[in-house]
Amino acid sequence: MVEEHPLFIAPENEDIKVWRYLDFTKLISLIDTRRLFFARADTFDDPFEGSYPRKNVEARKYVPEDMPDEGKQKYLEAMNKLGDTNKHWPRYTAISCWHINEYESAAMWSLYLKSDEGIAVQSTFKKLKKSIIDDEQVYLGMVKYIDYDKDHIDAGNLLGSFVHKRKSFEHERELRGLLMKWPTGSGSLNFDEETIHGGVPIKVDIEELIEKIYVAPNAPSWFTNLVNTAVKRYGYDIEVIQSEMNNTPMF
Repeated sequence: MVEEHPLFIAPENEDIKVWRYLDFTKLISLIDTRRLFFARADTFDDPFEGSYPRKNVEARKYVPEDMPDEGKQKYLEAMNKLGDTNKHWPRYTAISCWHINEYESAAMWSLYLKSDEGIAVQSTFKKLKKSIIDDEQVYLGMVKYIDYDKDHIDAGNLLGSFVHKRKSFEHERELRGLLMKWPTGSGSLNFDEETIHGGVPIKVDIEELIEKIYVAPNAPSWFTNLVNTAVKRYGYDIEVIQSEMNNTPMF
């Protein structure tokens, strides 16, 4: 189920459309298993995933003035280890990425699909939130884009590093679902333990989740027919639409 959290901010309009761009095999997996796959964060292309801005890292060098002298050295040692500890968290975090937009995105079609035989699942923020019926604790909210050389984030909550990205990714207008599976340990965290193997399949209500399915602009007609047939074969009454982004202009 989706849990409320102050770091995970909903769009002002909860009926705004959200999109998940994927290939045919992932669509079949979604409607067959009725599970939405949350990928492990360390499998993403962005090496900054789960990291902190420069100001956060530099702040670890400074000891609070009111700290007793006998505790200062241990404090600095703990801060020095913090960066190494933070490097582990993407392995214990799983994320599902969605694009917020009232319309299809030409950039998203190009970025996330390797061929013309691509698909976009269209939902809304409200429907996506309601569709997550898994027992796992899931957070859902918009990503905030910042300058990692100039800005800082609140380091008081571990989740903060996963709801921020660099401004160079601002075009993604990302909404993300996120969950964490902490490693266990006696007195300390055991980072040799793998709690997430590749990702986590999260149970969803497909009829609630999917409003429409769009087929890539350049996809051949046979592929559109295949998607439509597959959706119906699984018993879903979901509209399949051939994208019109590449229609011929009228002038």
